[in-house]
Amino acid sequence: MISFFACLALLIIGFLTYSKVAEKVFGPDDRKTPALTMTDGSDYVPMGTPRIFLIQLLNIAGLGPIFGALAGACWGPSVFLWITLGTLFGGGIHDYMVGMMSMRHKGASVSELTGTYLGNTMKQVMRVFSVILLVLVGVAFSTGPANLLAMLTPDILDSRFWLAVVLIYYFIATFVPIDKVIGKIYPFFGICLIVMALGVGGAILFKGYHIPEITLSNLHPSETPIWPTMFISVACGAISGFHATQSPLMARCLTNENDGRKVFYGAMVAEGVIALIWAAAGVAFYDGTGGLLTALGNGQSSVVYEICFKLLGPVGAVIAMIGVIACPISSADTAYRSARLTLADWFQMDQKPVKNRLILTIPLLAVGSVLTQFDVQIVWRYFSWSNQTLAMIALWSASVYLYQRKRFYWITVLPATFMSAVSFTYILIAKEGFQLSTGIAYPAGILFAAVCFGVFVYTCILGKGKDTSNASEEEKATA
Repeated sequence: MISFFACLALLIIGFLTYSKVAEKVFGPDDRKTPALTMTDGSDYVPMGTPRIFLIQLLNIAGLGPIFGALAGACWGPSVFLWITLGTLFGGGIHDYMVGMMSMRHKGASVSELTGTYLGNTMKQVMRVFSVILLVLVGVAFSTGPANLLAMLTPDILDSRFWLAVVLIYYFIATFVPIDKVIGKIYPFFGICLIVMALGVGGAILFKGYHIPEITLSNLHPSETPIWPTMFISVACGAISGFHATQSPLMARCLTNENDGRKVFYGAMVAEGVIALIWAAAGVAFYDGTGGLLTALGNGQSSVVYEICFKLLGPVGAVIAMIGVIACPISSADTAYRSARLTLADWFQMDQKPVKNRLILTIPLLAVGSVLTQFDVQIVWRYFSWSNQTLAMIALWSASVYLYQRKRFYWITVLPATFMSAVSFTYILIAKEGFQLSTGIAYPAGILFAAVCFGVFVYTCILGKGKDTSNASEEEKATA
């Protein structure tokens, strides 16, 4: 239990200290933000910082820090270290830099930011990559909530009925101004997510459950290797490329650059705390990794429900159902919204006119609706890998951004190098990948990370590459 509290303390101390280091490196100032200079009543809408924080938390979290943490806890309390260090040195930096870069580039999506700093080829790759990833999130989080709602309602309201309701809601949330639906209900569900975690954490502590101490031993019952699988399984709650698609949403609503640390880095730390609590609850409630893995065989939603119901009673059951239904829906609707904005940036379509929003929203939801009729699980298996690959690319983009402005770029280069090794090693070793042996995959992953690092050093630090930046003169003046 000492390890758990030590990691919790590190997360809090890290926000109070290391986030300020990141802020100093980036250098926010008093310039007017896109929310003020580009207000359009749709996506660029000024909102208060506490409200934006809760929206950002739900945008990036959903059930990610719960499901991912429970899966990661199957390796034992070593996951505490990844959640803590990943959040502070990886996820917090990733989310903050992408959010702040987006504000400096008129609220641009991550694909456009990537093109600005890694070149046009990478921009095209990221455009396609991002849209596919976001639509997959929308599809995956459509059928699940619909099936759960069907189980809780009369038979006449079957899963097809609820799927139609969910898709109609997605259309509304994707299409209408961000402050009309997302801005009103997300803060409430963000609070529910926090209350759920605090309730579960408090019950684990006060009801006498044993939280084991950190050990670096692999405690996974199936002996699945920690590296790199655990680092892929726990994305939300440590570092997640999906966040790079979400931070620009709030970058279009913040009215002060100096609030970016609280919103982007702060929401990531809050997510890390939630993940830490659920990882501890998983191994404590089921008395070890064996019991947890067996329980997860019945589905992650059932594990969340069982833990909440037995620890918190009927109130916990209600909170759990809100979580496993509302949180996936919240992830999906902002995924569709991010996909719309990515396409809007791609085709340079002003989203203030209602017609332009409809032109993008209707095809996106139509594609999503069709895909819900197919088994997308085969494609979904690649989500975890593509998610962390996106994070890797976003961190390298941020590294070039900081280098060009003569900032301390090592703050992003080191996690970018680490995530390069994670991402490449995983796709070589995974069942959905090349299924190579660890003897081949491990050195290959290290070599790939070294190559990425070497390319950065060669092109930027040694100045051997051409400047791919399309940054505005105003941006270059801030160097």
